[in-house]
Amino acid sequence: MLDKYTRVYSTRILTPAARGLLRLGLGPDAVTVVGTLGVCAGALIFYPQGEFLWGTLFITAFVFFDNIDGIMARLSGRTSKWGAFLDSTLDRFGDAAIFGGLALWFAGDGDDMRMVALLIACLTLGAVVSYARARAESLGFTAGGGIAERADRLVAILVVTGLVGLLDLPMVVLEVLLWLLAAASAWTVWQRVSEVRRQAARE
Repeated sequence: MLDKYTRVYSTRILTPAARGLLRLGLGPDAVTVVGTLGVCAGALIFYPQGEFLWGTLFITAFVFFDNIDGIMARLSGRTSKWGAFLDSTLDRFGDAAIFGGLALWFAGDGDDMRMVALLIACLTLGAVVSYARARAESLGFTAGGGIAERADRLVAILVVTGLVGLLDLPMVVLEVLLWLLAAASAWTVWQRVSEVRRQAARE
C-alpha cells in the first residue's frame, strides 16, 4: 500500500544516485546483491547485540539499494525477468535477517520468548503474503495489494525498532507493532486468497 504512493517520489530522489552508479560501471544485479548483503550484515551483527539504533541506520542505508537497482535497470534498458526474480528472491533473505536478528536478541539477552514467537509469526506471515502473490501470478491470476505489503512491513519494523533504540522506548511499543504486523499480514493473506478465489470462480 505504501509503495504505491511513494514510488514516484523515491524514483525522483534516487535517480541521480542510480545514474552515478551506472557511470561507475556497476550493474543493477550487482547493486541488488550488495544491498542484500548490507541489510543482512546490519541485521545479524547489530540487532543480536541489542544495538537497535545503529542496526536500523545501517540497514536503512542499504535498503535504498532495493529501489536503486530497479531504477538503474530502467535507465540502462536492462530490465529483465532474471533481474526481477533475483530482486524478489534476495528480498526474502533481507526480511529473514531483520526479523531473525531481532529474534536472536530476544532469545538471548532480551530474554522474551513471546517476542521471539511474534517475530517468527511476522516473518512467516510476511513470507506467505509474498508467496500468495507469486503463486497466483504463476497460475495466471493476480493477487497484489493488501494492507501489509513488503514495503509497509519493512518501513514499520525499521522505524519502530530505530525509535526504540534512539529514545529508549519500552519494548511494549515494539511488541504492539509486532501484533499489528502479524494481524495485518494475516489479513493481507486472506485478501489475496479471496481475490484469487473470485478469479478462479469466474473461470
